[in-house]
Formats: sequence, C-alpha cells, structure tokens
Amino acid sequence: MISLLLLPLLAQAQSQLPLKLDEPWSLKYGAQRDLGFSGILSYAHLPYYKCLEDASHSFDIAILGMPFDTTTSYRPGARFGPYAIRSGSRRQLIGDYSWDLSWETNPGGLGSEIIDCGDVPVTPMDNAKAIDQMEVAYTTLINRPAVAATRTSALAKDGVEHPRIVTLGGDHTIVLPILRALHKIYGPVSVIHFDSHMDTGAVEGRTDQERITHGSYFTIAHEEHLMTNTSIHGGIRSKMSGPTQVTHDETVGFQVISAEDLDDYGIKNVIKAIRKRVGDSPVYLSLDIDVIDPGLAPATGTPEAGGWTTREMKRIIRGLAGLNFVGADIVEVAPAYDHADITGIAAADLVHDFLVAMQIDEPPKAGHKGSPWAAEDLLQ
Repeated sequence: MISLLLLPLLAQAQSQLPLKLDEPWSLKYGAQRDLGFSGILSYAHLPYYKCLEDASHSFDIAILGMPFDTTTSYRPGARFGPYAIRSGSRRQLIGDYSWDLSWETNPGGLGSEIIDCGDVPVTPMDNAKAIDQMEVAYTTLINRPAVAATRTSALAKDGVEHPRIVTLGGDHTIVLPILRALHKIYGPVSVIHFDSHMDTGAVEGRTDQERITHGSYFTIAHEEHLMTNTSIHGGIRSKMSGPTQVTHDETVGFQVISAEDLDDYGIKNVIKAIRKRVGDSPVYLSLDIDVIDPGLAPATGTPEAGGWTTREMKRIIRGLAGLNFVGADIVEVAPAYDHADITGIAAADLVHDFLVAMQIDEPPKAGHKGSPWAAEDLLQ
C-alpha cells in the first residue's frame, strides 16, 4: 500500500510528466492553452509560484499581492484588490498577447524573467504583525538572486543586482513596510506618488499602531529617513485642513503637482517636472487608483471628484520610462464598489505600463508604428 505521505509527491511527479503526443486531445488540438477567460488566476497568465515558501524560481520582476486594508479611514475592501487587479488582467498574456501600440513592445519580450509570486498571507487581526509580515516578505524576495541585469546594481549599497517587485494592494499603508525593506538595499529613495491625497498627514494616536494609517505613512517614512527630500506627488485634489498641511508636506520632502496642473501646464511639462525632481536617484513609484477620476475608476475607498483620466495617467507613466525604478505598486482598489470591473481593468493595464517602464532606457517616441505623424520626443 502506498503511504499517504507519498501521495503528494506522486501527484507532483505526475503533473510534471511530458506532454503525451499520442493522446486524442494532443493529436487534434495540442497544448491545453489558457484563454483570456480561463485558467488559474495570475497576473496576465504569468507563471504563478508561492515564492515565500519556494525559492527555486528565480526572477527579475515579481508581481506580489498585499491584501491589507485595516488602516483605512473611510470605505474598506482593498484587501480584495490583488484579486481584482489579476482578474482585470485576464485578457493580457505576457509574452504572447501583450504587445502595446504606444510602447511598441511587450513586457515579456525585454529580457526580464517576470513571475507572479502570489500574495503575502497578511493577518487582518493585528496591524503590527501585518506590517512586519509585509516587510519581511518584501525583504525576502528582493534579496533573491536576479536572473538578468535589473538595472539595480549601480543603485544598491552592495553593488549586486536585485530583483524588483510590482506590488498589488491593499491600502496605501503597504508602502511603509516596502520602503523599510528597500532602505536596507538602496538607502533613502525618491518617491513618485500618484494620488488624490498627499498621505503626509500628522501622526496622531495613543498607540504605535494608531499612528500608522493610509494617510500618515509618508510622515512616518520621513521620520525614519526612508526617503530623500526629492519626492513628488501627482494628481492631488482632496480637501485639507489648511495651508499648513502643504507646508508640512514640503518638510516631508515632496513637491505637489495638483490634478488641475495637468490642464494648466500639459502632460509634457508634468513629465519633465517629475523627471527633474527625482533625477538619477533610486525611484519608487506608488499609484493610488483614486488618482483616476471616480467616473472611470469608482472602486476605491476614498474617491475624490475631478481626477485624471486613465489615458492621461498611462501617458505620464510612459514619459517616466528609464528612471531608476527599484519598485512600484498600485493600491486602494476595492472591487466591492466597482462597475463592470472597470477599475480592476484600469489598474491591471497600468501594471502592464509599469512592467515596460521598469525595463527600458527612455520613453518611447510619440508617433507610433502606422501613425500618420512623424516620431516626436515626448520630452521636447
């Protein structure tokens, strides 16, 4: 009799058997190909591994979910964001059906090994433990060996190539443990922060955990010297307590591009201002989905009217390609408030843009393949 302990090993070995070409399905139809609406759910049908328990799969860029939402101040539900973003990516197949006209490339064709590392099993019962879990998980994965050149060795304190992570939130507090983990490798980083809120609120509360919210984490990161003083917000438009809040934001190290600055100065000038601000420093990109107008991305916890369009946001990301990105995230997707999955789809498409922007040396020219217009530098 086969021992019950051996059954999992036998099942695993059986799943690794080569394709039998003489069986009816294989003879007639070939591989069991995933379609946009079928298959196990991973981001854009990427290979899926539980990387925190299985170190056998090396990578250059990983998708990692952080389903944490217990520091929200208004509507909860962002713990379901990683699932919604992956679901919104189902029509993408990286390496097969992800070539983008604006980028004129496919994120899977640029030499990086990209995988989906699943979700950090974050406790919803203890914020202190949850924040530690996220920091330990991120630290673990960015210290794995990279497969190819990831553009990070010149930025890292140890001079080693480190893999990079695109994190799916989760509320915006996940950035604090991420910045703590990144600081161990790169020291202080510049943050490009797209949001309708500045998230540099005063730190208040009687307990350590009460002080940490999705509106105060940047202030705490500043107190811990995790960021440079060359960070920048984009898309800000929320109500505030008064002008002293902007003064405090400057102390934390940020400049502010408001939502309406895009109308007044245009996309090219917004891109130039961001690039000038962060320069050659290690850059962390953080995007709260509420930077997008709630008419286009309603599924979020703290919506604010008058936001940027998805297309405007995508164009700005395209103009930031080639910066020294050491990581990125998209947060605050709360699918309970969505309509026809439009927020999840928008977030998934922005992740696609992150994956390209992190791998190329400069923004693509305006004037795509097949265009009636001549190529033009986005930054001119």
